[in-house]
Amino acid sequence: MFSNYLIGLREGLEASLVVCILIAYLVKTGRRDALRPVWTGIGIAIALAMGFGCALEFGSQELTFQAQEALGGSLSIIAVGLVTWMVFWMRRTARHLRSELHGKLDAALAMGTGALVATAFLAVGREGLETALFVWASVHAAGDGTPRPLIGVALGIATAVLLGWLFYRGALRINLAKFFTWTGGMLVVVAAGVLAYGVHDLQEADWIPGLNHLAFDISGTIPPDSWYGTLLKGVFNFQPDPTVVQVTVWALYLVPVLTVFLAPVGFASGKGKVKEPDDQGTQSSTASPARP
Repeated sequence: MFSNYLIGLREGLEASLVVCILIAYLVKTGRRDALRPVWTGIGIAIALAMGFGCALEFGSQELTFQAQEALGGSLSIIAVGLVTWMVFWMRRTARHLRSELHGKLDAALAMGTGALVATAFLAVGREGLETALFVWASVHAAGDGTPRPLIGVALGIATAVLLGWLFYRGALRINLAKFFTWTGGMLVVVAAGVLAYGVHDLQEADWIPGLNHLAFDISGTIPPDSWYGTLLKGVFNFQPDPTVVQVTVWALYLVPVLTVFLAPVGFASGKGKVKEPDDQGTQSSTASPARP
């Protein structure tokens, strides 16, 4: 449940920050007339993400077992790739996020209503589709048949919306460098577990050999149905009896990706904090849109 909460929080807060920056900029520049198209684009993006998630869930139920495992494994690997790209992209561009969005919004304002809808849709839609795919893959990997993963995601998104509202009102200042570094590192760990489960699904679909070659089996020490086994599975997607291929893929992904991600490269010199110009042109290690 915690891993799904983290997914909802991380992805939801990225989307909330984007929305806050867009809305605050329009309010501050006296363009409240452009708020309706922006909210329309945001609404379409949310509806598309929810529809995509429903299509994944209900569409896969009509498939055979092997087809379900092949689809689940393939989408899990795609989801891990997208999330990995996302955490590195945000780590690199967080310092320029506000100015980049302002530039796109200025161009859209000059082009008209349709461009505003498209700008808001594209800004939020990417986060929504990534969230739907990764949440589906994570829930599929958990496979415990309970609503806890979805509850975790919902709580994470609700927390992100609350933080986004506080951020917009100027009641909260967020150190984006620390937030995206810590949550990004934890997401890499979660993604490693999802990747291992994706490989296991492909093994069950007979796409990858080695299903019966276990690396170890500690089911007697850590029973999957015990509270601590459930906790490890919920947080780290831990499996007490992984195959050799699963463990190999897990290690080959986690060790280099986490090492590169946590390396102090691309950050501002000195204290390692991302610095972003505020509205007055000064430098700040935290980001907060001006209160309207």
